[in-house]
Amino acid sequence: MNILALKPLAKTIHFDSESMTVDLVDGRILTVPLAYFPRLLKASPEQRNHYVISGGGVGLHWDELDEDISVEYLMMGYIDHSNPGNFSKAA
Repeated sequence: MNILALKPLAKTIHFDSESMTVDLVDGRILTVPLAYFPRLLKASPEQRNHYVISGGGVGLHWDELDEDISVEYLMMGYIDHSNPGNFSKAA
């Protein structure tokens, strides 16, 4: 089976001072710089850790920070350049 054919679903998220790591349900691990997400970069550790994994793992949401990230688009590297803090499907 081609591992790229598996839909990426988030299981857990954790942070260090410079990056966000998303553990996927299929065992893959994705680490991205917090610099890609200005809202998360500026947030306190408590605010970063107050997230919801939505849609059975397809999305990441921080209500207090008004931040939404699609796990699939995060994996694919799509960035909405009009809002550098969000990963979304490129036009």
